Amino acid sequence: MTPVRFLQIHTLHSYTAALLNRDDSGLSKRLPYGGTLRTRISSQCLKRYWRKTEGDPHALGKLQGAEASYRSRELVTKLIFDPLREKYSENILQALEPEFQKAVYGDKADKGKASRQTLLFGAPEIRWLAEQADLLAKNANNAAEAKKATETWAKDFKANIKALRDNTTLPGGLAAALFGRMVTSDTAANIDAPIHVAHAFTVHASETESDYFTAVDDLKADEDDSGADTIQETELTSGLFYGYVVIDLPGLISNCGGNKELAARIVHNLLYLIAEVSPGAKRGSTAPYGRADFLLVEAGDRQPRSLAGAFRDAIPPDLEVAVSSLANHLKNLDAVYETGEQRRYLSLSEASIESVEKTSLAALATWAQERAGEAQ
Repeated sequence: MTPVRFLQIHTLHSYTAALLNRDDSGLSKRLPYGGTLRTRISSQCLKRYWRKTEGDPHALGKLQGAEASYRSRELVTKLIFDPLREKYSENILQALEPEFQKAVYGDKADKGKASRQTLLFGAPEIRWLAEQADLLAKNANNAAEAKKATETWAKDFKANIKALRDNTTLPGGLAAALFGRMVTSDTAANIDAPIHVAHAFTVHASETESDYFTAVDDLKADEDDSGADTIQETELTSGLFYGYVVIDLPGLISNCGGNKELAARIVHNLLYLIAEVSPGAKRGSTAPYGRADFLLVEAGDRQPRSLAGAFRDAIPPDLEVAVSSLANHLKNLDAVYETGEQRRYLSLSEASIESVEKTSLAALATWAQERAGEAQ
């Protein structure tokens, strides 16, 4: 049997009266497709909720062997130097910190956090940097010595941290291993993303409503005035969203330091997160929680392809119609390309996928994990 290279995950999620992902004007994100305006959820939004989930039993951070990732403009200040302030004098640390800032963020990084790119570093990288800062501070008798020693250290920084990355599993943490990392000041630190996430969009025309709401002062006397304390408007949307995720299994295994077992467990947990974790702004006022109405997983060795074409022409906002449309589009693709993917799916719909086994989420996650274990 040909080893599996890609897993493709197709979903249909339904949400009602929500504002899942906002643009810079506070309105829901949109996408014109097939001549029809749709409501959209950005891939960045989806990935953030999957990677930041903590309380869920399938949270990625709970995986044995996982390393944390930290995204910030203040990695050096908050994670490396703040913990040292009780151990060493401020004069020594002020002599050290500028060179660390420039090593991590680039030549102008010591001018203030506004001059820095927001970077994603892993716990192993942060631990190494913290150890280096502690050692330099410990060996310096004064600020001048600290400055000179740090300048010397900085000259070899890129070579030394590259050696660390080359010999460390998950040097950039789990988030970087899954979703990639770009560091403009150090291209050797870049990590290719093995998990590719499309923007989700409604299979039908955008459904929106302007929600007028008020806030009333509970302690205001009736004789003061009868009006609300504040009056505002927000947008609410409803929709059935098509989502698409691709997992490049060899790439994921490589980013996990060759640990195929860890990569397979990541796939297992990610299936649960994709199905069960909802994105959503305004959670307190909309409770935008939902689970996948439909989830299809394909395992194969050919280049992935989205099934978004099933919804190029907007369809009614109905799950039965959506599953039937997706199944028909898949059947047409199979007839032309004959790529032979292995498949399993779950669905709340009575509509079926021809010649594909229908199963539960637990069984589907286990099946996907096993397919990941077959990858090379």
